[in-house]
Amino acid sequence: MSDPAFSAWIGRAEEAHDQLSLNLVKRLAATLSEPAPALGEPLPPLWHWAFFQEPVEEAGLGEDGHPARGGFLPPADNRNRMWAGSRVEFIAPLRVGLEARKVSTIIHIDEKRGRTGALLFVTLRHDYLQDGHLAIREEQDIVYREPTPPKRGSGEPLMPGDWQEAVTPSATLLFRYSAVTFNAHRIHYDWPYATEAEGYPGLVVQGPLTATLNLRAFCRANPEARLRRFAFRGLRPLIAPQPFEVGGRRVDTNSAELWAGDQDGLAQRGEVHFD
Repeated sequence: MSDPAFSAWIGRAEEAHDQLSLNLVKRLAATLSEPAPALGEPLPPLWHWAFFQEPVEEAGLGEDGHPARGGFLPPADNRNRMWAGSRVEFIAPLRVGLEARKVSTIIHIDEKRGRTGALLFVTLRHDYLQDGHLAIREEQDIVYREPTPPKRGSGEPLMPGDWQEAVTPSATLLFRYSAVTFNAHRIHYDWPYATEAEGYPGLVVQGPLTATLNLRAFCRANPEARLRRFAFRGLRPLIAPQPFEVGGRRVDTNSAELWAGDQDGLAQRGEVHFD
């Protein structure tokens, strides 16, 4: 149930402005080994996560590398923060090189107790607008969990799909993706912190990076599809440099289920709706 102590944060909003810089798009394209779209062309799916990051000085960061808590987001001291999942609605394309803005609102806060201890879920709604029109609407789930040993396997094996792609997540890929998205969370590039402070067996693959590769694999396998909605949920962390697979299968003419995982089973589930 919602904790009354956090009720003051529900409804809080903040706004960020950015130009969808061609230079940053080129850096993200190089990170993902993709051709870069030209000025005025649509930004590829989920590349908007590289923009609208408000810069914070190092003195304003917490030990984990995230901005210190208790400002826009509620305080959740002594807990580890993870991006648990998102639900993204594609309304219109964002265009490279043009100004855009993002309005973020805290819409829900929930305290739960799971198998790994107390969990605090914070749900944000992000509206991305360009030329005064809504282009993308996203709900993002952030989870703060008590410091406990991370989950090593999901117990759910990978399924045969209509398509699949193999990924070998190098430390360079993780570092460059963190850099291009201005994400200073140390579990993605700081081996001693990841293994000693948060108990992971290695560097953690970013959940949004996995989701981006997963949706890209769908688009490659279904080039005629026009994206409408995409959702993903993390089940457990993927650890570099252990290879993993992204894949999926069509459920019907307008939807498909996606997944990512490795030899230890599923790590992320997703679904996509399209025309």
